[in-house]
Amino acid sequence: MNLGDLVIRKSYGGDVTFRVENIVQNRAVIKGTEFRLLADSPLDDLVQVPPTRITERGQQAQIKAIESLSWLRKDRQEQSQRSGESVSGTWTQSPKEAAYFEVPGKVLHLDGDALYLKKSLSLYEQLRIPAEGHHIHESKMAETLYRLLPRVRPDIVVITGHDGVLKQQQAYDLYSLSSYKNSQNFVAAIQVARDYERNFDALTIVAGACQSHFEALLGTGANFASSPGRILIHALDPVYIAAKASFTSIRDTVNLSDVLNHTISGNQGMGGIETRGSFRIGMPRLQNLATLKVAPSVM
Repeated sequence: MNLGDLVIRKSYGGDVTFRVENIVQNRAVIKGTEFRLLADSPLDDLVQVPPTRITERGQQAQIKAIESLSWLRKDRQEQSQRSGESVSGTWTQSPKEAAYFEVPGKVLHLDGDALYLKKSLSLYEQLRIPAEGHHIHESKMAETLYRLLPRVRPDIVVITGHDGVLKQQQAYDLYSLSSYKNSQNFVAAIQVARDYERNFDALTIVAGACQSHFEALLGTGANFASSPGRILIHALDPVYIAAKASFTSIRDTVNLSDVLNHTISGNQGMGGIETRGSFRIGMPRLQNLATLKVAPSVM
């Protein structure tokens, strides 16, 4: 078995596909290919599988991911349509003179997984959402945010990577941060972000990964977090919520039931509190949209 091989775990019935990240003696560190799960496993519990093999759970996640992306695209188009209707209702001159521009909320995305970060940035680009991403180990996210926030000045921060409940011989407490791989690191990063901006509507924080300590993340200051049901979340679940917040109007709050039920893992995977959107329209249309780094739109 080599680094980069795709494997499943026999002891878990082969329900999730992993990629081998590291091998030390007779154990391997493995990362989920669809889910934000970091684990270690004895080598004799792993079975190598071909890239074409998809578990039933993975197949269901892929189908749900396609549906969620379709929903986001439709929602994005409807937002642009509402923008045009809003402008046309208040502008008395010709449609050409009524051209406007859109300013979606800007995202700063910190990810503990380089591959997931690449997928996330691709999705932001597809949805025309301005985003800056950084691959940062979970333990370094707090200090990295301290440096980046004053420069980037985002509307939305995504703090994610890998997490999970630690396997222990003795009984463990799901409400103790010491029972999790990285929840304590996410908490530290949220604290830095919330110290930077205390207004929950001025900075939306989306945090967590698989099985993260939902109550601790939300209690520290996240607007949205994983995982209420301590379940596996899909790699792109935090991105979908950030995208929804980015193109929800500042006049509206993000529809909680709508956005959570359209994530791949559902409301047991992600939860949150009422939060105002960060999408704005402006007039007249700018000649140089690059100065604002916004997505162009014309009536």
